[in-house]
Amino acid sequence: MKKASFSKWLVAMMLLLLLVLAACSGDSDDESGDTGTGSDTDTTEGETDDEEGAEDEGDDSAEGGDDVFSIDDFATEKTNEGEAIEGGTLNFGLVSSSVFEGTLNYNFYSGDPDVQVIKWFDEPLLTVDENFYYTNDGVATFETNEEGDVFTFTIRDDVYWHDGEPLTAEDWVFAFEVIGHPDYDGVRFGNITNVVGAREYRDAEAEAETTYAAEAGTIEGLNIIDDKTLEITFTHATPSLMASGIWEYALPKHIFEEIPVAEMSESDAVRVNPIGIGPFKVESVVPGESVTYTANEDYWRGAPKLDGVTLKVVSPQTAAEALEKGEIDLVDSFPADQYVDVHDQLTNVEFLGQIDLSYTYIGFKLGSWDAENNRVKMDPDSKVADVELRRAMWYAVDNDAIGERFYNGLRWNATTLIPPSHGLFHDPSIETPTYDPDEANRILDEAGYEDVDGDGIRETPDGEELVLNFASMEGSDVAEPIVNYYIQAWNDIGIKVELLDGRLQEFNAFYDRVGQNGEDDPEIDIYQGAWGVGSDVDPTGLYGPEELFNFPRYESDENTRLLEEGVSAEALDDDYRFEVYSEWQELMVEEIPVFPTNYRAELVPVNNRVLNYNIEPHINPFIRHEIAVTQEDPVLP
Repeated sequence: MKKASFSKWLVAMMLLLLLVLAACSGDSDDESGDTGTGSDTDTTEGETDDEEGAEDEGDDSAEGGDDVFSIDDFATEKTNEGEAIEGGTLNFGLVSSSVFEGTLNYNFYSGDPDVQVIKWFDEPLLTVDENFYYTNDGVATFETNEEGDVFTFTIRDDVYWHDGEPLTAEDWVFAFEVIGHPDYDGVRFGNITNVVGAREYRDAEAEAETTYAAEAGTIEGLNIIDDKTLEITFTHATPSLMASGIWEYALPKHIFEEIPVAEMSESDAVRVNPIGIGPFKVESVVPGESVTYTANEDYWRGAPKLDGVTLKVVSPQTAAEALEKGEIDLVDSFPADQYVDVHDQLTNVEFLGQIDLSYTYIGFKLGSWDAENNRVKMDPDSKVADVELRRAMWYAVDNDAIGERFYNGLRWNATTLIPPSHGLFHDPSIETPTYDPDEANRILDEAGYEDVDGDGIRETPDGEELVLNFASMEGSDVAEPIVNYYIQAWNDIGIKVELLDGRLQEFNAFYDRVGQNGEDDPEIDIYQGAWGVGSDVDPTGLYGPEELFNFPRYESDENTRLLEEGVSAEALDDDYRFEVYSEWQELMVEEIPVFPTNYRAELVPVNNRVLNYNIEPHINPFIRHEIAVTQEDPVLP
């Protein structure tokens, strides 16, 4: 539906007014909230699985003028100018409104800030192509049986952990055993349930009450043939097995085998002295603030061209200044809301860009996590249990205006929960609610939400007061104004929404409260988050009934059926899989456990002295040893 120009002008003026009011309130923590935005991650699996991440909310740049940009304006590979010097140190900025948690191991982390730290010193055992299908160019190569449910992996002979110990098949198996152990406190169990015997192994370990993962038997589907060869039998053939659906991260058994599983994630081996198989070694960690790396001369792809890397946390508000002063050479992701104000002055960097593997969304708390049964449990008495209420709240917000006004076109209206970064399976033809407050009011009227006492706020169909608590993260300057806009937009259709605790939440605290530790804060009714969707398009890790990352705590028979069909043997046919995921995207538009708000451009500024940098997700993790610099000091404007 095309919006009338007057409607768009009116929304822009309202947003601008909110910005003026927010600016007048100063920096104090009052009931209107704090600053900013989050940083991705609902991490994980997709959201985060690897990532993910991804979070950033907010708005503030109504002063951005009329410039509107497109993701098509950017390249993904740095232009090389000049000759590389020998050695040198790269300064990497991790853009975050808070410290990184410090869970520095792929098997235990949950948030995107931590994975940005890990990527410099560790890597997956398998590589992928531009469509995220596995290749044989990585640490391990593979063959499959004719049915496609048995994979035989061969690990290269020249791959070593940073302490000099060779990487073995036993290290890979050990990672599965730890993740499958009942004392494991991470969020990756859903990543290994496709292995034959994984669930039975966890149940057996729980019954035996073992302390260490290796004390009892191993997982049935894991067969170590020799030190470098591992055979994995999966429960059934599925396209996900060819597209990042295999747990591809090893765990050094010689370091972790004497640590109780329940203590691993908090151990020095994870937080103080982490090791990996990647191009750089961790030399020192200042918890939450910075990491110093040195070159891994024995890296299997070849010794890095740099002597080392220094990573430090940079707030979204100071990232541009740090780039301009040469304090950092590049960042993981630049705040899109700032681009319009700084792209002309940052002449010492080249901005790279691509469609981000993520989306921002509004989630509705429909239940809680049932820890005893390890699955979601829907609550029929949830304040947002009525899908018509959720639908009206989607119609009430103008996500196009947010993308244009606050991000100058570098975020744009999102439609479905499979973003366009996954072009094989995103269905742009699906019609979804777009800004139409009249339609929102009509839906609420028909559903029985009436303003009984004439105060402009609707009561429930039972005549009871309705107040929804809204949780969102701090971060960039635009986070608070965006949250204020959403609250006002819902208020305009008579739905009273209040910011949780009267303020934005710190990143780690936010995800704890929405349930990443298995404990849902009952005070939260709706929340704003972001998922990095990962390379495997399968959305089960975020919306499956047994997935901890299913923060809305939603399930339905139809949802489960489609998720299972999406990873069935029939779905090995991309056309069939597209039809399944098109139907799933449409189902989520109908049932609305969450609704996407914006797709996002990922912008990465890189100092002009840097050579050989590429941000494409199937290339970036594997070319860091090739990064070089043309001079010792960063180029200044």
